[in-house]
Amino acid sequence: MSAESKTVLITGASSGIGEATARRLAGLGHRVLLGARRAGRLAALAEELRAAGGSVAHRELDVTSLDSVRAFAAAGVEEYGRIDVLINNAGVMPLSPLEDLRIAEWEQMIDVNLRGVLYGIAAVLPRMRRQAAGHIVNVSSVSGHRVDPTAAVYSATKFAVAAVSEGLRQESRDIRVTVVSPGFTQSELTDRGGSPEAQGAARAAAEQLAIPASAIADAIAFAIDQPAHVDVNELIVRPTAQG
Repeated sequence: MSAESKTVLITGASSGIGEATARRLAGLGHRVLLGARRAGRLAALAEELRAAGGSVAHRELDVTSLDSVRAFAAAGVEEYGRIDVLINNAGVMPLSPLEDLRIAEWEQMIDVNLRGVLYGIAAVLPRMRRQAAGHIVNVSSVSGHRVDPTAAVYSATKFAVAAVSEGLRQESRDIRVTVVSPGFTQSELTDRGGSPEAQGAARAAAEQLAIPASAIADAIAFAIDQPAHVDVNELIVRPTAQG
């Protein structure tokens, strides 16, 4: 069990890093509220974790809607009485060369990867200020530190997440801010959208290199479980073999 049980909200919790983090934190004894668009998968995961003894609730969530994100945060307060941690994990990665002009996918990445993070911050920050305590964990990417062909817009959103996170950290004296940047990780990010060539190359690389999502969940759990006066600002976790 965790030394201190916390109320944790996780976006994008129906698969990949979000699901793995839900499993890890529920297993440590934290109270967890899961959010994602795929309500069926979310409900099944929550039921499984509750059957294993976890304190887990779930709500359908669209991070591109401020009303939906605010309702998600309100559900956390209604269910558990407070919000200690928000994990902004929801993300999309439809890779393609800029010359393909997949503008709708550019906008989707901006809406989910950046606007969704900002909406999450907006939904919990006032309450955390009133509590004089809280922790916001933003899941970025190694692509928030380097730019590769076909990932220009995706990288732009992840660089922006780092900038927003650092700004919030500098403005905060009692709220912790952590950016977790995964490298190739087993997930469904390459399953939707993008150019077939770019997504195929990313899938092939992931099949050779990817670490399990549980490795990222462990990093998030490490940051959350530090004493209140210790703020782990940034963690980059990638396969040893990744260039």
